[in-house]
Amino acid sequence: MLVPLQAAPAGGLTIVALLVLALAVITIWQSVEIVDATEKRALTVFGEYRKLLEPGINFVPPFVSATHRFDMRTQTLDVPRQEAITRDNSPVTADAVVYIKVMDAKKAFLEVEDYKRAVSNLAQTTLRAVLGDMELDDTLNKRQEINAKIRKELDEPTDEWGIRVESVEVREVNPSKDVQQAMEQQTSAERKRRAMILEAQGERRSAVETAEGDKQSNIIRAQGEKQSQILEAQGDAVSTVLRAKSAESMGERAVIEKGMETLESIGQGESTTFVLPQELSSLVGRYGKHLTGSDVKEDGEQLDSLDFDAETRELLGLDDIEEILGQIDEEAEMDVEAMEQEAQAIKEGEDPANIKSADEVIEEMDEDSPDMEDVKAELDAELEK
Repeated sequence: MLVPLQAAPAGGLTIVALLVLALAVITIWQSVEIVDATEKRALTVFGEYRKLLEPGINFVPPFVSATHRFDMRTQTLDVPRQEAITRDNSPVTADAVVYIKVMDAKKAFLEVEDYKRAVSNLAQTTLRAVLGDMELDDTLNKRQEINAKIRKELDEPTDEWGIRVESVEVREVNPSKDVQQAMEQQTSAERKRRAMILEAQGERRSAVETAEGDKQSNIIRAQGEKQSQILEAQGDAVSTVLRAKSAESMGERAVIEKGMETLESIGQGESTTFVLPQELSSLVGRYGKHLTGSDVKEDGEQLDSLDFDAETRELLGLDDIEEILGQIDEEAEMDVEAMEQEAQAIKEGEDPANIKSADEVIEEMDEDSPDMEDVKAELDAELEK
């Protein structure tokens, strides 16, 4: 009987000791509050606000206290897509992102029930209000202005909650499907109009440059043809003078030589009977006398070619014939390749500003080249001499 009576108090003490130990552990656990470095916690005892718990180990009254956690880092709040009517009665939808930071955890605990939900709701209403106060084109083009307005509207109420709005970004602003379709049609029409304008301007510019190039090319060709005609006329004139002076110098012998050439051509025909005029017979006689030297005996003169006198030689430039031919060749030389390259460059629009008019080119040619009328008049005067 004695053994059970002694064992019962020992087991009860052990249980009590365990209960006390457990209570002590729980009390210590409840008394220690470890706060992370990125947060603060509001401490309440019996529902009454006491203080903010800083990062680290904090001791709080056990069993009667409670803590409320606040993240002190920048937090992101998504603003759900909102529908709004712009000032010009166009429906649009938009969503945004708000970046906030808890600056005063005490205010965020005491002034607002749930600061995240409160800021999100306030951002939604502010977004609709801002969009409703703008034209449709402004809502699509002025994102920065919308962001600044929303942030300004959020600053004042959130300051009272101990929250700072660091940034607001509107992600998308979409008009209704009908408006989008109309805008696409308008954009397509505008693009087609610009394309047509650019194409027309390109064709016009191309046509102008081509015409300018053709004009300049034609001017250069005309210049070459005129130069060629001038040189050809000069050559013909010089040849005429030479033939005239040569015939004059040769005198009667030239006439006889020409007559004999005519008789030779007549003799080459198929006819065997010839009727010669008396003048031609006399001419044959004169030629025979010349060959036998009998005319020398009678007249004391011999039919022989005459030398050019000094005036004729100076007129014809016989002493400087090599120099004259060199001048003619020099004037006849034309850099055709250079002129073609110049015309091609003008066609390609490399230097359209230097294109000269036809009148200017012809005027320069007239200044550089002698007048045909003057040349002819000068040659006629020389022939008359």
